[in-house]
Amino acid sequence: MTPEPSLRATHSRRPDQTARIMADTGLDEATLHRLVHRFYERVRADARLGPIFAARITNWAPHLDRMVAFWSSVALMTGRYHGAPVPAHAGLPVGRDDFDRWLALFRATADEVCTPAGARHVIERAERIAQSLHQAVQDHQRIPAMPPSLR
Repeated sequence: MTPEPSLRATHSRRPDQTARIMADTGLDEATLHRLVHRFYERVRADARLGPIFAARITNWAPHLDRMVAFWSSVALMTGRYHGAPVPAHAGLPVGRDDFDRWLALFRATADEVCTPAGARHVIERAERIAQSLHQAVQDHQRIPAMPPSLR
């Protein structure tokens, strides 16, 4: 497991904005590290979500590092995450109930790990992310496979 980051200064592409968010929410890299790691412990143990993740992730350390960077970017505006989450999730065999369960686990974890202001901050973003990813999955499921080119 990746060691928990210290409470050292967060590196950010927008240091003033990041510092303001940290002051307003009580969030920092260490808190986000705990949030992500505790959340995915719950996901992996969950009867509904655990098998979905287990079928796709075999090496959890890089995934958790990527998710900490993602939440650092989303919650603290650090710019640490470089990726494309929508294409990575669009083809998953998941539906509304799976996203609802994901959000329930995330909300419970945020309420446990974060300050009240920090929990509100990350939960609001998680709800928007879940809505966006759910829409991408639905769109992907509605688009029929393209026939091969006959050139």
